[in-house]
Amino acid sequence: MDLGLKGKVVAISGAAGMKGSIGETILQALAKEGAIPAVIDRNARGFEYIAGLQDQNIDASFFQTDVTDPEQIKTAVDGIIEKYGRIDVVINNVGVNDGVGLDASYDEFMNSLMLNVVSYFMIVKYALPFLKKSKGNILNIGSKVALTGQGGTSGYAASKGGVLGLTREWAVDLVPYGIRSNAIIIAESWTPSYDTWIKTLPNGEEKLKSIIKKIPLEKRMTTTDEIANVCLFTISDRSSHTTGQFIFVDGGYVHLDRSLLTEE
Repeated sequence: MDLGLKGKVVAISGAAGMKGSIGETILQALAKEGAIPAVIDRNARGFEYIAGLQDQNIDASFFQTDVTDPEQIKTAVDGIIEKYGRIDVVINNVGVNDGVGLDASYDEFMNSLMLNVVSYFMIVKYALPFLKKSKGNILNIGSKVALTGQGGTSGYAASKGGVLGLTREWAVDLVPYGIRSNAIIIAESWTPSYDTWIKTLPNGEEKLKSIIKKIPLEKRMTTTDEIANVCLFTISDRSSHTTGQFIFVDGGYVHLDRSLLTEE
């Protein structure tokens, strides 16, 4: 299916993670679909990714940015406009489950919010005049932690709850401009950071098996390709009357009846 994303300028934050991360997978999927990814991320790995795409004659750009700094975000958005003259889509993908819990300091909690939700607000704020011109759309990457809790991660949970609130608020605010705003909610997805976390646990393999057994559909984790596919469909005109939605890509983890998990 042609999603009609060819030539669309997509500003995406947090896409310079490790190979196989959610952001990097979305980046590669955008490129394959013919979109023009404009990556906003602090990790210099982004230069390597963009160079790799440019070597394939794919138009893409990297704007190295600390997204906890509003001025750097503004500079990045200005850079995208200077180069392309437009923004058609914003994908807010930054997310670090940083373990900032109730024992954290005020500064640690505020830093978690700055990274995981305030950056979403600032990117959309600066991109909004150009989204209005293009009648573009916004996609926020959310987490089941906003709805289920997790324990020991107040900053991340508060941020991801805020992301869902902003998604709906922006959908309301931007109806007059024909701008859609949606969120993808992820539960258990196998990524390099997930692998790193599992390896820090003394009983990592047992913990992983326990988690996988709790995923109703096919008893497996969601792949990053599956997440990227839903993202691309949601930002495309094939999803042109979808706004204010929380779209779960989680194998039924959050909503389905726990009786499905009964062992035979």
